[in-house]
Amino acid sequence: MRKIAYIRVSTPDQRHDRQIMGLRDICHEIHIETVSACSARRPVYEKVLTLLKPGDMLVVWDLDRAFRSVVDALTEAEKLRSRGVHFQIATLNIDTSTPAGIFVYTMLSALAEFERRTLSQRTKEGMAAARRNGARIGRPRALTDEQLQTARRDIEGGKTAASVARELGVYHYTLSRSLSRQQMRIS
Repeated sequence: MRKIAYIRVSTPDQRHDRQIMGLRDICHEIHIETVSACSARRPVYEKVLTLLKPGDMLVVWDLDRAFRSVVDALTEAEKLRSRGVHFQIATLNIDTSTPAGIFVYTMLSALAEFERRTLSQRTKEGMAAARRNGARIGRPRALTDEQLQTARRDIEGGKTAASVARELGVYHYTLSRSLSRQQMRIS
């Protein structure tokens, strides 16, 4: 039986070392992808699926490293099973080649989905509470109000917006957008 591992992290900032270390001794091949689980396309995952032959096993480190939702997890496991491909979650030692493995896999998929939805709900509630308390949510501003006032004076004094943007270390469109937002706040 050939064991092929699929490793996924959502962003380049996340490390996949833990997954690699856990899978390298039990798998014949390891394929790594950096993409959100919610992404419409996961090219590495799609490639791995084409490599799997009857009798092979797809191995993931943890349930949330491969699938988007409970429905997705169950659907994918069923597709693999219909092709004669087994599925293993290494951290839980779950193997879908057995009835007990399928049962445990189904239950854990439901729990993982519940956890994701609960975390999402808590995050949204926390952000709403922070907004009500006056907190600014989102990416920090690239330029301070003082920098924007100086930039506006420089542009009115004859400098080009592109040269002012370069001096501030931002892109031209960042400066233009920031100046527009500041003007809307003042008006």
